[in-house]
Amino acid sequence: QVQLVESGGGLVQAGGSLRLSCAASGNIFSINVMAWYRQAPGKQRELVATITSDGVTKYTDPLKGRLLISRDNAKNTVHLQMNNLKPEDTAVYYCAAIGLERDYWGQGTQVTVSS
Repeated sequence: QVQLVESGGGLVQAGGSLRLSCAASGNIFSINVMAWYRQAPGKQRELVATITSDGVTKYTDPLKGRLLISRDNAKNTVHLQMNNLKPEDTAVYYCAAIGLERDYWGQGTQVTVSS
């Protein structure tokens, strides 16, 4: 019943920045954690960052120090600010809502970093 829509992906030069957004709608009252994942070609989907309903954030080691996850509760939107992007960051980035009994996923947004 929860719907997630990602936006903000695109083509960026190495060293550049992008700001991804995830807008949530529907029955979001049971959602305590929002997360960003990414999946590169030929690779498994991996966790990038998480943020709780009260604003506690966690980051994975590969991207730690180069990104910031935040949320705007008034607009039911989660953001992922990514800086100093590298070609190896090229992937489809997915927004996820972690519920009590089920998880919800967005359609993904493509991020391509050129050399």
